[in-house]
Amino acid sequence: MLEARNPLVLFPTALEASPRDPPSFARRRFLIHTGAITTGLAADPAFQAAAAVPREAPREGGPVPVRLRINGRAHELRLDPRVTLLDALREELHFTGTKKGCDHGQCGACTVLVNGRRINACLALAVAHDGHELTTIEGLASRGELHPVQAAFVERDAFQCGYCTPGQVMSCVALLEEARRGDASAATPDVRAGGPAELSEAEIRERMSGNLCRCGAYANIVAAVRDAAARRA
Repeated sequence: MLEARNPLVLFPTALEASPRDPPSFARRRFLIHTGAITTGLAADPAFQAAAAVPREAPREGGPVPVRLRINGRAHELRLDPRVTLLDALREELHFTGTKKGCDHGQCGACTVLVNGRRINACLALAVAHDGHELTTIEGLASRGELHPVQAAFVERDAFQCGYCTPGQVMSCVALLEEARRGDASAATPDVRAGGPAELSEAEIRERMSGNLCRCGAYANIVAAVRDAAARRA
């Protein structure tokens, strides 16, 4: 065990102030002597030995069981509690259609449906959705037929590089259901009207504003959402 040392022993006169010193000199004397004490401690072998002792790393919990039902199929996993839903989908289960864009919940490229509602998978922990029903872009087509939203995006050429397209499509699928339920948005003229929301261009742009397209294909994306809404109606 290292012997504790009183720093004042190293400098016995460190804090002795002259009664004739004005306040400004007393403060200056204090700062000079305090710096000397600190320097002395840093040079002391016992202090250096104590600082060199490695600290034990904090213990972290191990993997935990997580059950995700994705596109109608159950998947049993063991994951670190800190793993995001996006990384679990891409790295563990290889659902790579869900894209990692900003990884900060700002671009919408990682949008998936959880129990029918859209979320940013990069902001969600996988363990928080244990037992939930998830739908990714891979789960939209059925029996070789494109989902109506996917078909509308193809027909309207609503993409360029295509990186953001899975998130755009998933948001559109959720948007149509939200409008059917009558959920209001910031662009809804009268939130008291009730019934299905009318998807005007302003409504579509507002409801799709969480999905960014670096290529700027917004005009065609709006047209695709309108077509998909018309087909659903």
